[in-house]
Amino acid sequence: QVQLVESGGGLVQPGGSLRLSCAASGFTFSSYIMRWYRQAPGKAREWVAGLSSTGGSTSYADSVKGRFTISRDNAKNTLYLQMNSLKPEDTAVYYCHGRGYSGSMYTDYWGQGTQVTVSS
Repeated sequence: QVQLVESGGGLVQPGGSLRLSCAASGFTFSSYIMRWYRQAPGKAREWVAGLSSTGGSTSYADSVKGRFTISRDNAKNTLYLQMNSLKPEDTAVYYCHGRGYSGSMYTDYWGQGTQVTVSS
């Protein structure tokens, strides 16, 4: 059974930090490209950050570049998102996503999301 389980969300003041985790099971985590997405109330889901299967290549949305860091521990089957200097506009449900390729075909997995609220 495939599972992606996010944790680490919560309420934080502007300027604060949070570390999200995403525990993976039921598939070969180390072979999957992993990403974080977020969805704010009334808005479409947006991509936040991505990471290659080995962790050697990262990419970030302009809105979080320099503040967020994506990483993974393939030995623990876990994806992370370190979020620093948080702003109210970072408030959203954060989702982890995995994509695995087999030739031209791919498989997507999504977590259930964790709420991050940035407010004073």
